[in-house]
Amino acid sequence: AHTVHKKCNNNSKMQLASLLNIKTGSCPEDCKYCSQSAHYAKTTNLKSEKLMELDSVIKQARIAKSKGAARFCIGAAWRNIPDDKSFQTVLKIVKEIRSLKMEACATLGMLNESQAKDLAEAGLTAYNHNLDTSPEFYGKIISTRKYADRLKTIENVRSAGITVCSGGIIGLGETKIDRIGLIKSLAKLKPHPESIPINTLVPIKGTPLEQNKPVRPIDLVRLIATTRIVMPKSRIRLSAGRSNLSEEAQVMCFFAGANSIFYGEKLLTTENNIEDEDLKLLEDIGIEHE
Repeated sequence: AHTVHKKCNNNSKMQLASLLNIKTGSCPEDCKYCSQSAHYAKTTNLKSEKLMELDSVIKQARIAKSKGAARFCIGAAWRNIPDDKSFQTVLKIVKEIRSLKMEACATLGMLNESQAKDLAEAGLTAYNHNLDTSPEFYGKIISTRKYADRLKTIENVRSAGITVCSGGIIGLGETKIDRIGLIKSLAKLKPHPESIPINTLVPIKGTPLEQNKPVRPIDLVRLIATTRIVMPKSRIRLSAGRSNLSEEAQVMCFFAGANSIFYGEKLLTTENNIEDEDLKLLEDIGIEHE
């Protein structure tokens, strides 16, 4: 995997991406890993928050850029994007992020062809819509939408000319075959996703998966290595769960092919690494950030 990574990518560069939750909670989906689901609101005690104001979001984007982030990602807990003033605010946010000379990524739930075109016209760089796991295991984690729904949204994103950010989560209770099924599903997308976030489950109290056992770091490294070999030129982003990894485990992930990290104190509703520690680690191993 390292040989493939070195051949196909600049393995001495790391992309730093910052993620901001611009609308929290009250999501009608029943994803068993997620604290933002309305189905588990009584047990997770997550406070729902309405869509952030434009100025507040751009302030955070400026801070992220000043700390070295090249991509600013916004997330909203919707099943699908509402066609109302909220969507118009999102379009304005995207335009403002792009005006800062940053890449703009969004994860807002399902979207139709028209919405994808509007986001493309606003300048959106990438749209995140994870497949999460294999088609076979998917129904045991989410019942409120089908795998085909996710693939349709990705199709709409691609048709609009927006790059695709799509990956998955391990530690949901899936088998190794399911992990291969996830990679296979991503590899069948033509072209391959430009960005592939690899998440390890962060068990959240009050969700159905709160008792799941942690993923072994070596299993995460293997998944990244396999993904790198199968999709040699995609950007692989080491995402949720990174704060639970030792520095040595993170370095193994980078060696195996991960060339992007989420950078900042929060990933939606879970903790992330401290920025200064990330920069120090990258400096120690001779990797520059873009």
